[in-house]
Amino acid sequence: MFGKLKQAAIKKVLQSQMKGVPADQQQMIMELVEKDPKLFEKIAKEMQEELKSNGNNQMAAAMKVLPKYQTELTAAMSPEMRQKLMQMQMGAAGKFNPNGTIRQ
Repeated sequence: MFGKLKQAAIKKVLQSQMKGVPADQQQMIMELVEKDPKLFEKIAKEMQEELKSNGNNQMAAAMKVLPKYQTELTAAMSPEMRQKLMQMQMGAAGKFNPNGTIRQ
């Protein structure tokens, strides 16, 4: 009983934190969290510890913690998610020139 309640609460918190994130990416993240919630609890705890130690810089905490879990995150993705992620990464790479300026 509490498992479903906890999952619903996590879903609401995630939705509130991802207001500026495109819908397809939100859906991808939600599916990953639903598929392996314990992994994301572990990541969240480690990020909180990192936030405390580095002065509340979320980006720095994410850049330090997330690479440790890359294998587990990739394993939790469905083949469709992996394909979509590759497309998103290729699309982002195609928008910038080698010197960092934005392509028109």
